[in-house]
Amino acid sequence: MSGDESTVKYLFSLSGVTINGNQPFDIQVHDQRFYSRVLAKRELGLGESYMDGWWDAKRLDQLMSHVLAIDPRNNLKISPVMVRSFLKAKIQNRQTIIKASQNASHHYDIGNDLYQRMLDKRMIYSCGYWLNAKNLDEAQEDKLDLICRKLHLKIGMTLLDIGCGWGGFAEYASRKYGVKVTGITPAAEQVKIAKQRTKGLPVTILQKDYRQMSGSFDRIVSIGMLEHVGPKNYKTFFNLCHKMLKEGGLMLHHTIGNIGTQPEIDPWIDKYIFPGGVLPTIDQISRATKGILVIEDIHNFGPDYDKTLMAWYKNFTAHYPEIKGEYDNRFYRMWSYYLLSCAGAFRTRQIQLWQIVMRKIEQSDVYLAER
Repeated sequence: MSGDESTVKYLFSLSGVTINGNQPFDIQVHDQRFYSRVLAKRELGLGESYMDGWWDAKRLDQLMSHVLAIDPRNNLKISPVMVRSFLKAKIQNRQTIIKASQNASHHYDIGNDLYQRMLDKRMIYSCGYWLNAKNLDEAQEDKLDLICRKLHLKIGMTLLDIGCGWGGFAEYASRKYGVKVTGITPAAEQVKIAKQRTKGLPVTILQKDYRQMSGSFDRIVSIGMLEHVGPKNYKTFFNLCHKMLKEGGLMLHHTIGNIGTQPEIDPWIDKYIFPGGVLPTIDQISRATKGILVIEDIHNFGPDYDKTLMAWYKNFTAHYPEIKGEYDNRFYRMWSYYLLSCAGAFRTRQIQLWQIVMRKIEQSDVYLAER
């Protein structure tokens, strides 16, 4: 047994994972180069070697929840990959208008056929609300309605939907609550479907970056958008929201949250899934809104993202034969790794899901939070 192999086996054993063991979460190694690649490139090496078929696990989600529960990375030496990831998050602004457009295209323009089969009927690509839901469609509808109730929507209000995706929320809010919606997204493929979905409704869909927006709105919402803003731009983002929000207005931001203190970027996620994506912390949000906005409510239902991701994975694998010709096997393994590893991370509460309601600092009625 090589030194690399014994080291990797020891590190995984700390989380109860046995290399070539019998449990469904144990790693089955098919290529001996796996060990040196993981030691050299850490998270990036683990993900890439899975994409290349160098190892498997029957329950990848369970494997990740075991590993993340004790985080064996703390026992590894700092690697060049880790240093580069930290510097990217800390120093560079990787979410400029041009880069943000490129980042969005990388993930959201890879084919609507994929998302139509993986997501719910409205194509909502963010965490569902599973308090009373029995399936994915119900969980997403309950989430949309929860947001509308938290925003206290009324007929005739104007609402800005920043990062509107494929138009699911804009359509729902317009149909059920009678509001006039302006939705923006930099992703061209999303714009196409969003316009089709909201045709005939008082909804305007624009291919724009939030920094290109102006106007005045009764309500503002962003759902799964803040993760793409980046620490260098939080102040700009919230200043613009403050400027566009009418007096007495409300805004809600639905975002994955980081419980750490550093703006970490997972190198594998950054390279293959969400380039430029950074999870905000409560502290970062608080500092960026200081003096202009007051946080009225924070609702954390992170475990619901585990259920959502597992439902997406079930849909993805069930319908993949229908679109197999559009993607190769490496993509299939990459997408499976993405969905299942993220499910494991939410399961261990390493990352959170927050809905944060804000308003301008002004004299106002007591805000009553919905659940």
